[in-house]
Amino acid sequence: MNPYHGADFFQFFALFFSRLFAFNTLASDEIQVFVLSLIAIASSLVGALLVLKKMTMLANSLSHTILLGIVIAYILLFKTGSGMSINFQVLIIAALVTGIVTTLLTQILHRVIKLQEDASIGIVFTSLFALGILLVTLYTRNAHIGLEVVMGNADALHFDDLKVALGVAATNILIVILFFKEWKLICFDQGLAASLGFRPSLYNYLLMLLTSATAISAFRAVGVLLFLAFLVGPPLTARLLTSNLRRLLILSCSIGILSSLLAVGMARHLLTMFNLPLSTAGLVVTFIGVFFLLGVAVKLLRTSPTIRSKSI
Repeated sequence: MNPYHGADFFQFFALFFSRLFAFNTLASDEIQVFVLSLIAIASSLVGALLVLKKMTMLANSLSHTILLGIVIAYILLFKTGSGMSINFQVLIIAALVTGIVTTLLTQILHRVIKLQEDASIGIVFTSLFALGILLVTLYTRNAHIGLEVVMGNADALHFDDLKVALGVAATNILIVILFFKEWKLICFDQGLAASLGFRPSLYNYLLMLLTSATAISAFRAVGVLLFLAFLVGPPLTARLLTSNLRRLLILSCSIGILSSLLAVGMARHLLTMFNLPLSTAGLVVTFIGVFFLLGVAVKLLRTSPTIRSKSI
């Protein structure tokens, strides 16, 4: 039996922190907290770099077009009578391939056919995502894969999802730490980085690869539609509060973790008190939005004395 059954908001946190230091077997709610927090960390790290490099539109494209690869793999391998059970590792590989194809198609349209970058992203994004939605509608209407890929299902998370999220978060942390100086230079002065012998295009491809892998690790929990909020919400909020890259990364991750923890507690509270089984991932995005509004308020309070002094 779930130890959190019947717990309200405050009881949830009291029980969570007491069990956290008791090293008990992880309950479903605890797996949700850890998986969502790890996804928030991984997303915030790459999202902060994407925001600074003004590449969030391409990241949005990647987070949606991987749906096509997942659905094609499901149809070819698991729905054709092959007898294979659904293997999410295969789906992850298919999604990663689709992410790479999305990036390559966008670059070909932009550099070879000379379309504007935003136009290239728009064409590739809408075409591949529309095809993915069409295939979901036609072939997965009676399967959980359709709903989970599009909207996520945090209640269905298990320990294997925790291991995947931990691996992606650890990889993102390691790469950001190893190339921190390079990322800082490329984000703020790409021309200087090129003149010093760095190749910004290689780091752009690496960033796209990390974004694709992060989106794939998140699709079970939050789906492809809510992932973008995890990717850009915390970094945009942190950007309102600091201009230091190191502090921005730490603050972004902290906002994502706190949003995840509050969301799982609120989901349990609403289920206990009002019998409302709301989407946990949706609640995380709601809290991310609340923190963004608080960041805007803090930013306005900081700048309002300056505005008044200038007007005087």
